[in-house]
Amino acid sequence: MIKSKPPRNPYAIPSLYLQILSPLKLLARIFDLLISLLRPHTPTRKNITLVCISDTHTLTPSTSLPYGDILIHAGDLTNAGTPRELQSQITWLSSLPHPHKIIISGNHDSHLDPRSRGTLALSDRNTDIDWQNLIYLQDSHVTLTFPSSSSSSRDPCSSTSTNDQLAKLKIYGSPFVPLVGGPEHAFQHPRSQDYWTGKVPADTDVLITHCPPKYHLDLPGVQAMGDEFLLHEVRRVQPNVHVFGHIHAGRSDFFGKVKGGKEVVRWDRAERHLAEVLKRESPGTVTDWALHMINLVLWYHFFAFAYWSVREVLGEVLCWREEPPSTIMVNAAMMYEDEGRLGNSPQVIHL
Repeated sequence: MIKSKPPRNPYAIPSLYLQILSPLKLLARIFDLLISLLRPHTPTRKNITLVCISDTHTLTPSTSLPYGDILIHAGDLTNAGTPRELQSQITWLSSLPHPHKIIISGNHDSHLDPRSRGTLALSDRNTDIDWQNLIYLQDSHVTLTFPSSSSSSRDPCSSTSTNDQLAKLKIYGSPFVPLVGGPEHAFQHPRSQDYWTGKVPADTDVLITHCPPKYHLDLPGVQAMGDEFLLHEVRRVQPNVHVFGHIHAGRSDFFGKVKGGKEVVRWDRAERHLAEVLKRESPGTVTDWALHMINLVLWYHFFAFAYWSVREVLGEVLCWREEPPSTIMVNAAMMYEDEGRLGNSPQVIHL
């Protein structure tokens, strides 16, 4: 009896062979990486430091986290989602010296969603969570105020502080992810459902979600695992920073490693054409590959992406075109792929 080949784990790094079966996707990702090296990001500084982590899954790092003004945890504090696991992680996070600590839930944090809480043992269903000094966001926001020179980067020669020097950050957080698995997973919705349109306030500075937006640090080489409706919403709002996790291996494939788990997404025509290239279904057979290669629409978007990318770079270098609005995308997953260890470093973002 011939055994069928087990299906590919969509949360694992796809093989080079599978990526080569989608040559235009691979070429577009390589070209995008090269173009990003020619477009340095120069955001307006507010002198605020974000320390971003996610997907700790009951574990704590073996070394101290970097200090910053805000510590962000983008979900999946636990494995089984029990109150005991949650409280242990909350106690650890509360002990850290960061002035502001903001967390959201992930799909493994079952107790925090009434729908998945019912899958826990009876003794765990009615336990209250003590958030201590953490700010928990669930489809909600918080606005934080800082001196123009915060504690982590204050000018020692300056002793004044006026209202004109205050910097405010509006931070919005939501835990929802496209369908992952069984009912024990929290905050799921069908992948075809548009959960996001109009959800995020237009003046959001920092967006925290558990799931990545589609095509960004989410293994897009074969089958992107992010949420396409979330991408549309981030494109609309254009926050300064978008922090997420969920796709551990999005930091571990070649492109994620070279980018350090971070990328600057510029909201221009090149970005839209790149998304159209990456959204095309990857070939599964030689026949599919042949059809893929003669797809004129795919070739159009590929060359349009290349054209507008080069045009934008030349415009910025020659100073006849301003840099378009942009968002720093941050995959903060600390879990290294699915190996059960925290092999990724915290992400540090300076605003």
